[in-house]
Amino acid sequence: MHAIIPQPVWPAGVPKGAQLCYVIGVMATTTPNNTCLSTQQLNALRQALGKLYVLDKPEVLKTYECDACLLIKAPPDVVVLPRTVEEVATVVRLCNEWRIPFVPRGAGTGLSGGALPVDGGVLIGLNRMDRILEVDAVNRLAVVECGVVNAWLNREVKPAGLFYAPDPSSQTACTIGGNVAENAGGIHCLKYGVTTDHVLGLEVVTPEGDVVWLGGRHGAYRHVNWVNMFVGSEGTMGIATKAIVKLTPVPDSVKVFLAAFSQTAQATGAVSQIIASGLGPSALEFIDDFTAQAVDAAFHVGFPKGAEAVLLIELDGHPSEVAEKEVRLKAILETFEVSQLRFATNEAERLQLWQARKGAAAAYGRIMPAFYLHDCVIPRAELTHVLHIIKTVASDYEVLIGNVFHAGDGNLHPNILFDPADSAMMARVLEAGEVILKACLGVGGVLSGEHGIGLEKAHFMDQLFGPVELEVMKRLKRVFDPMGLANPAKIFPAGGGCGEGRHSNREAVKAGLPLKQLNADQGWV
Repeated sequence: MHAIIPQPVWPAGVPKGAQLCYVIGVMATTTPNNTCLSTQQLNALRQALGKLYVLDKPEVLKTYECDACLLIKAPPDVVVLPRTVEEVATVVRLCNEWRIPFVPRGAGTGLSGGALPVDGGVLIGLNRMDRILEVDAVNRLAVVECGVVNAWLNREVKPAGLFYAPDPSSQTACTIGGNVAENAGGIHCLKYGVTTDHVLGLEVVTPEGDVVWLGGRHGAYRHVNWVNMFVGSEGTMGIATKAIVKLTPVPDSVKVFLAAFSQTAQATGAVSQIIASGLGPSALEFIDDFTAQAVDAAFHVGFPKGAEAVLLIELDGHPSEVAEKEVRLKAILETFEVSQLRFATNEAERLQLWQARKGAAAAYGRIMPAFYLHDCVIPRAELTHVLHIIKTVASDYEVLIGNVFHAGDGNLHPNILFDPADSAMMARVLEAGEVILKACLGVGGVLSGEHGIGLEKAHFMDQLFGPVELEVMKRLKRVFDPMGLANPAKIFPAGGGCGEGRHSNREAVKAGLPLKQLNADQGWV
């Protein structure tokens, strides 16, 4: 059994539900912060947007206090819901005038606390900006507002024989703007790439309230490729309000295989060999036995019982190409002693398999009310080793961990299940998550493949990057956001220096310092 883990020390007066996490190193409370707006300021926002679209009642603000990272909660002072880019720019200019931070938010499906206003201020909800403005089938592009839901775009362009390739598991809820902020990936990013590979141009409201276009309709860059720099910046360099995105032709033939293995090492070995062979699957997903049984209980897809691991493998392309690849795939799987192999016989079965894969989070919810998810990327050759570590961590810390992830590019997704009402379990979950993340970094991995750094992983940035590298990133941030008002406290470790950020935050949290004081030391203002 692992050594006894000390319980968090809560500062006096902080409610039990406030979830002060010394491991995360940020004080995130469900109580109001110290950056409340004046009546005059609220009236200015109402005049700009209309009374209905400025929300300041505590019971309404509570619905915006967290994203899908349920470890951290921080309610905004006010939520505004603009309808146009001009309204977004007006709000940002007012925040600059008042020296108040602002945080953009899409659908709230993010998994790293990236859309939480931990320093108070104005939360800019972009859901009303939800129009698909143009579909150009000839040039294979679409122009959309940032609040368009990912799946809506695919539904719109399907009759033209096209699709938008990035497909996160939250595809039916997440927005294009949120995908841009986090550089979202998805099941098919193995072949087709992540969000940055499919964005040609962006309309952006800068942190000072100007409206600019980065890139354009044809993805040609006369100078610096600002689009690729902006995608994945998590709202710290401005707010994307429109996007010009690439559309891809639907492949002529698609075939999905389910391969079960009695041992995890067989499945991970098959993954490495599939990629090394140049087979080029459009998707290659790993599901462990715990997750497979949870998903099967919820969705009844017929996942095999008694297998340690299941792979979902998709091949697409011309029918003759898919047929040739199928022969090669089966040979590889047989080499690694696949115990069961079947394929979807029609489109309905194919969609059922992928819906089950994307429904893993919902299946976990039948077991525990919440989960803590990392998305480190590691070399594929290290999958067996790191999955063994994760299994050991689950045993040592007495937690349930389900693994379902993008195996083809080594993008791990260990889901640590927990009950937020159990403080002892919370402490174990946080420690277990830290051990897993350090193990991933130890084999040459990186912090995030698609979920972003946000608040949740910021304190690990100094373990991946050195002081000089972090300072270069901070300088770039300051070029775009000289006043430090755009989504503060995200991505970079807090504290006076890179090496001391997490320690100083822990001590500050234990001392009960307010969020504003914690964040003032980051050097943004």
